[in-house]
Amino acid sequence: MREEFEHRPQGTCSVLMKYVVEDGILVDFYVERGCNGNLKGIKNLILNMRVEDIISKLEGIKCGNRNTSCPDQIAIGLKNYLKSKGE
Repeated sequence: MREEFEHRPQGTCSVLMKYVVEDGILVDFYVERGCNGNLKGIKNLILNMRVEDIISKLEGIKCGNRNTSCPDQIAIGLKNYLKSKGE
């Protein structure tokens, strides 16, 4: 089953993250604003990965002196997605 959802990151330069998940696998991902090159690289690394594996790799990463980062916010968006599905 293919599902699309959005996450509005907090505490980062990026302002919107859009995810497409199919059968528990991230099949597409888009970020509005943020560090373009870094986010393109992250996208290439996480596409076609299981949602749970992405969360375990990115959760808790910080950017400079901030308490979060774009990778951490990607994980938070995916965790919220799983919570909304009751997982």
